[in-house]
Amino acid sequence: MDDAPATAEAAQPDAKVLAQIAEQLTQLLRLRTLPIGMKLFESLEEMEKIPGLRRPAKGKTFSTCQLVTQARIAGFTLGITHENVPAFSNCGGVIGLNEPSELYLSGRKMEGVWFQNREAAAAHQAQMPRVPAGRYNGLVVSPLRSARLDPPDICLFYANPAQMILFINGLQWKSYQRYDFSITGESACADSWGHALKTRKVSLSIPCYAERRYGNVTASSCKGCCMAISASRSPRSGRCWRTSRNTHRPPSSLRPSPSSSRSASASRSASLRRSGGTVGWMRQRGRCRWWASPPPPSGSPS
Repeated sequence: MDDAPATAEAAQPDAKVLAQIAEQLTQLLRLRTLPIGMKLFESLEEMEKIPGLRRPAKGKTFSTCQLVTQARIAGFTLGITHENVPAFSNCGGVIGLNEPSELYLSGRKMEGVWFQNREAAAAHQAQMPRVPAGRYNGLVVSPLRSARLDPPDICLFYANPAQMILFINGLQWKSYQRYDFSITGESACADSWGHALKTRKVSLSIPCYAERRYGNVTASSCKGCCMAISASRSPRSGRCWRTSRNTHRPPSSLRPSPSSSRSASASRSASLRRSGGTVGWMRQRGRCRWWASPPPPSGSPS
């Protein structure tokens, strides 16, 4: 994909291209879980045509973060409808499968839990990014490497802050844009895939308590951030990051050559020997280590 700014008219990459980009991104950033794609469906018949699609057992419900976890860790391709998430909750509300009930919108659900009073809890619900309800009836999540969503609406991956800033460096490499990311607080999925599905813009969030409890987002696996990005921007960002990474090296004049490093080491060893010091190799904990000791102070007994 070229370096023109992404627009609504930008050509969507096919699934095979995204699979290659996902593999390269995983290798370059050393991601610990799979990059995944998300796609909303108006028609359930079209959703059922996705190859390898798994559906929850009848009567079983999942939180959306559990759905995402099964795709990014186990590699499942999963499809859900409103019946597969808690009824009239934010799980379905954020992705546009339902309108949250009055229990949520009034603030009663989170009053005294995440907010001191109902007014604060209601304001939290009112300002939460959501895909408008009424248009979509199903959602599919699938690892990008499987190339089953052709193409997905958005791409999503989890990374630690060090990995994430490198990815953002790639987004800004040739066509700079300043990014503003929101923090809803609890229900952080609204800031990542909710905002991205609604606006098709780059989104970043800090996983909330629910994601850590139900979505297996832990400090040892993913240390803090998840990125959602329109599928049309993924190839460009991956290519630009590879280019920027190759240029983020010190100038050659500041990088010692192997021969100069060996010469400097030999010079230091010879200097120590001339002054009465000792150098050599020693075996420590099963490894050979180079050691050197300075000469004894002048006037000290030998």
